[in-house]
Amino acid sequence: MKLLEFEAKEIFRRYGIPLGQGMVAENPCTAKDIAERIGKPVIIKAQVAVGGRGKSGGIKPAETPDQVYDVAKQILGMKIKDLVVRKVLVEERLTIQHELYIGIIVDRAARCYTILASKEGGVNIEEIAAMTPEKIVKQNIVPFQGLRSFQANHIARCLGYSGKKMQQLADILQRLYRVAYDMDAELTEINPLAERIDDFIAADARLNIDNNALYRHKELEAKLLDSFEGELTTREIEARAMDLTYVELNGDIGIIGNGAGLTMATLDTVMLYGGRAGNFLDLGGGASPDRISKAVEFVLKDGRVKALLVNVLGGITRCDDIAKGIIEARQKLRDNKPIVVRMMGTNEEEGKCLLHEAGIETNDTMEEAAQKAVTLAIGD
Repeated sequence: MKLLEFEAKEIFRRYGIPLGQGMVAENPCTAKDIAERIGKPVIIKAQVAVGGRGKSGGIKPAETPDQVYDVAKQILGMKIKDLVVRKVLVEERLTIQHELYIGIIVDRAARCYTILASKEGGVNIEEIAAMTPEKIVKQNIVPFQGLRSFQANHIARCLGYSGKKMQQLADILQRLYRVAYDMDAELTEINPLAERIDDFIAADARLNIDNNALYRHKELEAKLLDSFEGELTTREIEARAMDLTYVELNGDIGIIGNGAGLTMATLDTVMLYGGRAGNFLDLGGGASPDRISKAVEFVLKDGRVKALLVNVLGGITRCDDIAKGIIEARQKLRDNKPIVVRMMGTNEEEGKCLLHEAGIETNDTMEEAAQKAVTLAIGD
């Protein structure tokens, strides 16, 4: 889950990371009011969860509240990498001596958080790593110990600081680590961290949170769907709102399976016989008839789908429940699109009997089912 800059800064502020004055606005009038309250030159920043905002014209300075109104009007509604700008952050303009980069990532190979820091801030860390890796300070953090003060001091010294500035930078590093740890973050970043005459201040903020940990952050769950804007299609977003694991493709055969491995194998088999999957939906384990009905109904409502292939291995998911869900969905929709079913496992015979009574044939192998689905889609 990618938070917007102002959302990340709200969290950073709670942890005592130094930030400038600023507020978010959804219209030019509010932006102007914020600038009047700040009472000094400001920067207006588009709030979208992608990089490259400055290069796209999404970050602009303004001297007066009237200029803020005009600039906000230009930025609001514009598109940056296909994302529509609906909010802007109006923030005091900083006097900066130097820009640094500090970030915390999950190093899966080392199984720990890793701090990356560089005197070269304001640019992509990937570029620095590729062109001048020696400019990056890297520090792995032992999970059960956390970031120790001597480690934070060492990083600050490696960046060339001593005395008061070293202590300030080390303190920011430790606070940033606590943000990453407490928020289950996959990426926690300040780029740039602005160095001023007497201190440092976070000029930008980035915080990507592990979706699987959102149950620990209830206040963020409502923002989850917004964070997928531009990454998912409309139907994929709709499916997530229904708690369905769904991916949209470019074919005309709907695929429903249980388990990612079986579902991917079904996609490959359909392609082997000359078909193209329009989507795939993974039921997961232990799906109830209601969930199955919801899934079948959702896939059949896709206007591109000419045939539906359901391929299920019944373990904790019972085949008779699969059959009940399919039948219920067809009755609700009164849709005559062909449904091809292959099921085996728990209560297999009961499930097949229910489907046969409803006029839906079953197949013994995945290959037979896939071939039939392709034939029906082509002949539609």
